[in-house]
Amino acid sequence: MTQVEFGDDAVEVDATVIAEGLGMTLPVFREEMQAGRITSVVERGVDTDLGRHRLTFFSAHRRFRLIVDQHGLILKRSALDFSEASLPASVHRGG
Repeated sequence: MTQVEFGDDAVEVDATVIAEGLGMTLPVFREEMQAGRITSVVERGVDTDLGRHRLTFFSAHRRFRLIVDQHGLILKRSALDFSEASLPASVHRGG
């Protein structure tokens, strides 16, 4: 699998990419996912961003975002870390 793949109305992202972006080890990431403490938002680009997708992942203290093209190539990565503070509700929105 490449790092990001698109399928039948689904997006698959290599777990190591997300774990690193959220600043956690792979075992901790899997545990957090199974517990429902990792959430995500997928947005599809329009107009000048057509063919791109913004994938955003949230943990208790961090937001990790990927911009990918239609082939799954990662164009940009960014993270917002709130350290010991919880993420504000406004950060959990797309956009």
